[in-house]
Amino acid sequence: MSKSFARRLADIEPFRVVEVLTRAKALAAAGRDIIHMEAGEPDFSSAEPIIRAAKASLDRGETSYTPAAGIPALRQAIAKYYKQDHGLDIAPERIMITPGASGALLLLAGLLINPGDGMLMTDPGYPCNRHFLRLVEGEGQLVPVGPEDRFQLSAEKAEQHWQPNTKGIMVASPANPSGEILTAPQLRDLHSLCERKEGYLIVDEIYHGLNYGVDAPSILSITDQAFVINSFSKYFGMTGWRLGWLVAPEAAVPELEKLAQNLFISMSTMAQHAALAAFEPETRLILNERRDEFARRRDYLLPELRSLGFEIPHCPDGALYLYAGIKRFKMKSPEFCRSLLEDHGIAITPGEDFGRYRADEHVRFAYTTGMPRLVEGVARLRKLYG
Repeated sequence: MSKSFARRLADIEPFRVVEVLTRAKALAAAGRDIIHMEAGEPDFSSAEPIIRAAKASLDRGETSYTPAAGIPALRQAIAKYYKQDHGLDIAPERIMITPGASGALLLLAGLLINPGDGMLMTDPGYPCNRHFLRLVEGEGQLVPVGPEDRFQLSAEKAEQHWQPNTKGIMVASPANPSGEILTAPQLRDLHSLCERKEGYLIVDEIYHGLNYGVDAPSILSITDQAFVINSFSKYFGMTGWRLGWLVAPEAAVPELEKLAQNLFISMSTMAQHAALAAFEPETRLILNERRDEFARRRDYLLPELRSLGFEIPHCPDGALYLYAGIKRFKMKSPEFCRSLLEDHGIAITPGEDFGRYRADEHVRFAYTTGMPRLVEGVARLRKLYG
């Protein structure tokens, strides 16, 4: 049967962090004590006001389809969030509610990419980006970036790698796996390049809110012609609700809505009504306390890993990750991660999940587990490499 499957599937690789997580959970189910530092999922349950709002929505019988772009109240709440947190006036009509950030990525791939088109993106970077493009017969044009670039794509490097079939640039700030943030001047330069090349600019901002002591500027403060992807999964802690949003130039919204009507019909009604509570002051206080806890975990784990010989040249200013070099340990990343999990009960993600450039020399630690478990994980690493 597999001989008749679409050829594109050969180019769409597994999401390896999910495979690591599945194996780690299987070992835990078999009685092993596993330290989970693999998945980018906040370990806190959704905030209680969000859960209460979902229950209240069900009690009111709100279980029918909603508009494909999302319920108006939620689009308005997100617009208010941009005003309060960023000082930006974003028309609610430019905001599309999506089934997670993944839904926004699928809509943009369908909107912007013709067969054979490409989009520049960082290597390393979030792996699913290039696979969404491949699904619509496009390609992710991976640009190698390293510690010297703070793992981010500069306008200068993007211009060097621009190809005749390049349709634009996709970046993330804060980024996965590095946690690095693009400054306002860097975003402005990327926007200027795309304007000059008549290309599109997509900025993944799903880790906004999880930035530690520094500003994470939105591209929306620079232009209304970029596409912004965001999510309720990370800062807002609603991973399993599968809800995100997309901010688009006004002219693109009708076409995006048409795609959403066909691809999704509508988002989860319950999740949308729950998300309304995510912006309430009571909820924001809880979320900001959790953000501060993530910062404490980062500030503990970073020096500990450095002391063991992991190479982390810069302290990342956002997200939930430390992207660490492992040259000292004389093992390739997949083998290193496999050994840590199978032999020592430490689950981390190999660099190959995020691209190809120096992937065998890097691993990603997610500080999405509590401090006692991080301390135990470091103790196990110290027994091995201290």
